Amino acid sequence: MPLTAENAALQIQDRLKDLQRLIHQIDEERRRSEANVNSILRAQQSNFPPQKLKTLFKTGLQDASHEEATIRGALEKIQEIRNIRNERRVAARNAGNKEAIRRGALMKMVQISAQTLPLFVSKPGEKVPPLCGATPAESNYIAKVGDNVAALVKGVEDDENWILAEVVQFLHRQNKYDVIDIDEEQKDRHVLSKRKIIPLPLMRANPETDGHALFPKDTVVMALYPQTTCFYKAIIHRLPQTATEDYLVLFEDSSCTNGYADPLPVAQRYVIAYKPTKKSGGGGSGSVSSA
Repeated sequence: MPLTAENAALQIQDRLKDLQRLIHQIDEERRRSEANVNSILRAQQSNFPPQKLKTLFKTGLQDASHEEATIRGALEKIQEIRNIRNERRVAARNAGNKEAIRRGALMKMVQISAQTLPLFVSKPGEKVPPLCGATPAESNYIAKVGDNVAALVKGVEDDENWILAEVVQFLHRQNKYDVIDIDEEQKDRHVLSKRKIIPLPLMRANPETDGHALFPKDTVVMALYPQTTCFYKAIIHRLPQTATEDYLVLFEDSSCTNGYADPLPVAQRYVIAYKPTKKSGGGGSGSVSSA
């Protein structure tokens, strides 16, 4: 049953209440953790017996673990709110309620979507899941309705271009995706085989804990050129150093002496594994100057 605006509002309100409670709890646990750290520092300076220090460290670790669990719980509530809003947006679109979004607003939405993508911070020994950072989807993965993907579509003169698209549905009998160009000026629908669809990351990788889940320097990738909805061939110039930083990539540009433009920032969400296209004159395998 499609999610109504009223039900969506109620569900979001419930989760906002939970989120508010968790935020207060995080604040309380953080103060407790700070008190633990201060107690440990004082004990070390006062040459407390090893057993006493061990007890203080154990208490500090337990409280830090509780704080971490509460923070993760709050982040889960935020993601649930995002999912509800997205489900409601898809339901409204399917009901024929289409909103005209100006190009400037669309580009802002694309940027915000990347900035607010959930951050995966692994626990000790925990494996990075699929679709986190540079980690690809599993072979049997099916992108959900409303998800953004890179889609290989035919352009002018029968060349192929990788564009930013949204999943409308997956046609199981045909094993194909029905997607729509997110560009309001186009809004073209395409029915494409799975091999012409690349799911975008669902989580950012944290460089400080999971740097191995990022594309290495000098890797050939496809990246969304800033202020456009097309992916182009590029090379990783610099990796993100913190959770809030983007990649710096070098886009191919035939008008430049060395064949590459100056480094540009591109968010993790829009940097994906390289796949060649039918011709060299379009998004994905072509240079930016040909766009």
